[in-house]
Order: sequence, then structure tokens, then C-alpha cells
Amino acid sequence: MAESIPQLVVDRTSPVPLYFQVAQHLEQLIETGVYPPGTRLDNEILLADQLGLSRPTMRRAIEYLVDRGLLVRKRGVGTQVVQPKVRRPVELSSLFDDLRASGREPRTEVLRFDIEAPSENVAEKLGVPTDSEVYVIERLRYTGDEPLSIMHNYIPREQLPLSREALAEQGLYDLIRAAGISLKIATQSIGGRAARAAEARLLDEKAGAPLLTMNRIAYDDAGRAIEYGSHIYRASRYTFDLTHPPGCPPRK
Repeated sequence: MAESIPQLVVDRTSPVPLYFQVAQHLEQLIETGVYPPGTRLDNEILLADQLGLSRPTMRRAIEYLVDRGLLVRKRGVGTQVVQPKVRRPVELSSLFDDLRASGREPRTEVLRFDIEAPSENVAEKLGVPTDSEVYVIERLRYTGDEPLSIMHNYIPREQLPLSREALAEQGLYDLIRAAGISLKIATQSIGGRAARAAEARLLDEKAGAPLLTMNRIAYDDAGRAIEYGSHIYRASRYTFDLTHPPGCPPRK
């Protein structure tokens, strides 16, 4: 059954645009769980009539929440509330860890698992010779049945034994810890770009959709580079949280 929008009186004298008042109210209903994931909303015409608004105003409010990753339009179904974004602190943890910590069930599809000589770029980041061997891993990470991230990892083969089967069942950092390696520090950079066609197909997004990117080199307690990762995440389903301690302003 589709839901109407309860208890909303728009203020036509307010400088806040009408569409934004509606969007804020809907966002609050979603964030507080009044509209849980999967809730289907009435169509724009019915919602506009309920609130005494024009259809373009209602459509703009819905589009705003779709762009924010809170609603999704599905052909034959209508407009639905989606799963909330995974919120990830910018610290030395893995996506597998973060999903489990948030009560979600991670699932992994291993797209590539090879052992080969590293490129000059990878060798430089890992501090290994170009004639050494590294694991080259590409994985598609899901939360439930929803694709969330494509992850590329490079790990010196001499550091630990890995297998395709183990990576399909466990998180990479779990396997690293199980090998007796203690990860102490990492350097990482976070950015964004548009999805390429092949990435969009894997992530169930449109080509050109916004993606978050993260590149990371993780080191053990002896200062050795254990893992270099280059990952992309759906911006509509994922966010990074960063907290700066007092007296430590963010870098510009």
C-alpha cells in the first residue's frame, strides 16, 4: 500500500521554497524510521493534491530526495524509500567490518584473483621490486543483494597466503589479521568521479553517476606496506565521516 505524507502544513509565507519544505519533512520521516526502507509513496499527483501543491513542486521535492539517495523510482512499482547510506568513519577499517558493525550482511563476488609482477606504480606504492609477485584482486561488495563498491587490491604475495575462496567468504582485513599481521597506520586519499559504463553496470547505476573514490596504503607495525587498495563506492549509498580532533584543523 502506498503512503501519503502525514502532518505537513507548508508555510507559503516562508522564504524556504515549498519543494524544500516538503523534501525536509519527507527526509525526517525517512531518517526517523516512520518510512522504513521499502515504503512506497503515493504518486506525485496524489501527493500534490494532498498538500495543495502543484505537481512540478512535488516532483522537484521527490527528485531532490532521489538525488540524495533516500528515494528511488522503479518502473512498475513507483517511488520507494531505499536503504540508508552506509556511514563509514575515515579510520583503519574495512568495508566488510563497517557493514557488519552496522548490522548489515556483506556479500562478496570475486571478479579477479591473480598473482603477477606488479606495475611500476603498484611496486612503488608497496615498496617491492617490479620482479616480485603480488596478489591482484578485484571484488564487488554487496550489502544484501545491492551492489555497493568495486574494490581493487594489491598485496605482496610473500606477506600472507590468500585464495579466491577465502576472499569470497571473509573480509580482506580479517584474513590479514588471521595471518598474524597487525595493521597500524594507513595513508589514504578520498575523492570523486563519474562512473564509467562498465562500472555503472556492476553497481546498478547509470553511466556518469557520481562515485566516491578511496586510495589507501596500509602498513604493519614494522612499517611495511601490506596492502594497496583503489576502491570506488556508490555516492547514492555511501558516505565517509571525518572528525578532526581539537586543535587539528582540516587541511586545505
